[in-house]
Amino acid sequence: MNEELKKTGTTTVGIACKDGVVLATERRATMGTLIAHKSTQKLFEIDRHLGMTTAGLVGDAQILVRYMIAESNLYRLRFTRPISLKASSTMLSNILASNRYIPYWVQLILGGVDSDGSHVYSLDAAGGSIADEYVTTGSGSPYVYGVLEDHYQGEMSTKDGADLAIRGIHAAMKRDSASGEGIDVAIIDKDGFRVLSEKEVQDRIKKMKLKA
Repeated sequence: MNEELKKTGTTTVGIACKDGVVLATERRATMGTLIAHKSTQKLFEIDRHLGMTTAGLVGDAQILVRYMIAESNLYRLRFTRPISLKASSTMLSNILASNRYIPYWVQLILGGVDSDGSHVYSLDAAGGSIADEYVTTGSGSPYVYGVLEDHYQGEMSTKDGADLAIRGIHAAMKRDSASGEGIDVAIIDKDGFRVLSEKEVQDRIKKMKLKA
């Protein structure tokens, strides 16, 4: 990995909760010390029960999102049921591993719900796939992990999980120069994939009394 790739940064987080999954990202895209974009989408709906966050090269991430949306739709048409999280993570892992000599420079979080419950997977550029209760990626992830280790509780609700994700991203934005410009949050549960409005996010920040 060259120096420019090492300098790319972002912050994303995924939390598995008792009633669903929370995914969250900030919006800043950087090129070295340059803030290249201030409203970058890093949180994507793959299917009604499945979402993904992206960190790394934007072009690579967008290609992989398109692959996953297409493959998930094809699976639903072919088998008349949604793809499981394990199968989806395996498929994405295989796509990443197949480009080993010209890798996709990304860190991804795949999260959602299926008949086995709530799941979050972390995937790396080499195709590694690891399931966990929570995971965070990008240059701001050390700050988020500090928040998660301190505040995460097993079997927490998506309401509390969304607050925790916001708290973690907010902490990263205060210390990581590659993270900023606002927070996107999605909740995935039995009712589907829902992105919180800007007002909902700001109301939660005010309720938690997080400093600007």
